[in-house]
Amino acid sequence: MAALVIAEHDNQSLKAATLNAVAAALLCSPEVDVLVAGNQTDVAAAAAAKITGVRKVIQIDAPALVDQLAEPLAAQILSIASTYSHILAPATANGKNVLPRVAAKLDVAQLSDVTKVVSPDTFERPIYAGNAIATVQSADPVKVITVRTTGFDPVAASGGSAAIEKATLADSKVQSSFVGRELTKSDRPELTAAKIIVSGGRGLGSGEKYQEIVVPLADKLGAALGASRAAVDAGYVPNDYQVGQTGKIVAPQLYVAVGISGAIQHLAGMKDSKVIVAINKDPEAPIFSVADYGLVADLNTAVPELTNLLG
Repeated sequence: MAALVIAEHDNQSLKAATLNAVAAALLCSPEVDVLVAGNQTDVAAAAAAKITGVRKVIQIDAPALVDQLAEPLAAQILSIASTYSHILAPATANGKNVLPRVAAKLDVAQLSDVTKVVSPDTFERPIYAGNAIATVQSADPVKVITVRTTGFDPVAASGGSAAIEKATLADSKVQSSFVGRELTKSDRPELTAAKIIVSGGRGLGSGEKYQEIVVPLADKLGAALGASRAAVDAGYVPNDYQVGQTGKIVAPQLYVAVGISGAIQHLAGMKDSKVIVAINKDPEAPIFSVADYGLVADLNTAVPELTNLLG
């Protein structure tokens, strides 16, 4: 049977995380369909049809789906679930919101944060903040899976020519309502999709120091801004900057950690980065255990010097 990927989108454009989920789905089944459910999603559906390896795009377009709440979205997934052996979504806020409901309604166990597909019924996922990897085999008739995007290289966004099939809205009893959304707008790359990330930790000492030291380096590198949980809890930066097990899981080409000691939960969120650079005055800091390049120095001196050298 085929696999179904729940597209991550904002009704206008497809999110990059969808490409990672499709990559995982292709390891589960050679036939992969993509569900694009929302309102006025023609552009997003057209983009999904171009993804390499996609057989068919199912588009469900209705005003009731504009906010992609878990209840109505889950109803759409359940209306077509019987024809699929695997249902996958990226392990993002949206995926984590809707798929547990789908799994519960199907009376199956969800496989969360999968990082490797061993076989169509066997998967690997991290436990204990990534310090151990569990191999899980599922005998459920439908495997409901959230995919840790850093574990799978994305498939090509172009080159495919899937058919777009428009489906009708399935009825759902919605007991929740959308109240509002506060979005942080930035010209910087999105944290989970950025190729370069510069993160700051509690070692900076204040939010002012974060702006003074971390931001100029990120500007020179064209990088996204990140932070440790300690820096977020201290109020240096907003919580959507947080990288780690309880924040965002990232795997950029370059990750620069400034004044971050390297608590387990932070390492779990960034240790898959291709190149890790750590700057910390404590030579015993755990961050150095995962760093490719480590600089034991006072960040107040070293980082501005590095920024100046970048021209």
